[in-house]
Amino acid sequence: MADAPQDDLARDRDDDGRARNARPRDRLGRPLPPGSIGVERIPDDLELPPAETLEYAQRLLDDGLAFNAHEVLEAAWKNGPFAEKSLWQGLAQFAVGLTHIQRGNSKGARTLLTRATHRLTDFGPAPHHIDSPGLIALAQTLLTALDQGKPISDSDLRPRLTSQH
Repeated sequence: MADAPQDDLARDRDDDGRARNARPRDRLGRPLPPGSIGVERIPDDLELPPAETLEYAQRLLDDGLAFNAHEVLEAAWKNGPFAEKSLWQGLAQFAVGLTHIQRGNSKGARTLLTRATHRLTDFGPAPHHIDSPGLIALAQTLLTALDQGKPISDSDLRPRLTSQH
């Protein structure tokens, strides 16, 4: 067995020993060199009620920060009620799919948008006014555009998470 690379030994770790990258990140969630100024990070221990989670994630999406929105939605997936885990996971995967589009990674976008679509579809009618049908339709539109090599507008990467009343 080969020794672990020196970089792996120096990885940032949380109190439980899990790898955590404390380096600053750019608007698309990519790590920047140490000492750089990046966008504000989402706390690892974020725990908000569903309405606040959706509002926060929506503000981030509206600002073009899909990666950060994914982190907010992922926190809800990991900290929320068990019965809603697949819903929040689907929403987090949707945001990561958008992040991959922003980064120019078509393959990653297809994979995550497809997973998100399956989770949102399988969950059925979503609570908290989450617009699952609208998100599923947008995911299908984005998948078609990716498959056909069509351009995707910035507005398509700023979906509404909830239905407007």
